[in-house]
Amino acid sequence: MVKTLCVIAHAPSPNTLALKHAVLAGAQKVAGVQTNWVAPLHTQPQDILGSDAVILGTTENLGYMAGALKDFFDRCYDPLLDETQGLPFSTYIRAGLDGTGTKRAITSITKGLKWKPVQETLIFKGAWQDRFLKDAEELGEAMAAGLDMGVF
Repeated sequence: MVKTLCVIAHAPSPNTLALKHAVLAGAQKVAGVQTNWVAPLHTQPQDILGSDAVILGTTENLGYMAGALKDFFDRCYDPLLDETQGLPFSTYIRAGLDGTGTKRAITSITKGLKWKPVQETLIFKGAWQDRFLKDAEELGEAMAAGLDMGVF
């Protein structure tokens, strides 16, 4: 049975768009997993309900997650609360500072949803580095491989 990985990523700049593409490219290396990308402002509860795992991607804006990702949580939290407990997920943050406030906020919300973090949050800190793309691709591939192998 094909598993579905939903990538909900805010990508307002060329660098964050490149990160999103790298995550998707990594995930698409795994044949047994279908990967979908949805912009946070367009994500609906059914996008998550139809998925076996999620990758959340956001920028750090003033020490917090992007408003677009917060909007997703605001709109979808209640419909997902009782339906997605235990959902495997991972997160990446493009942080100009340190990303800790963003990580803390996402952790708080996903704990409330009772989602299961399956990888350490990736925080891409400071000035752009080309290795960010390799790390993002590895994140996507690892999530998809874990789904495909039934690890989570």
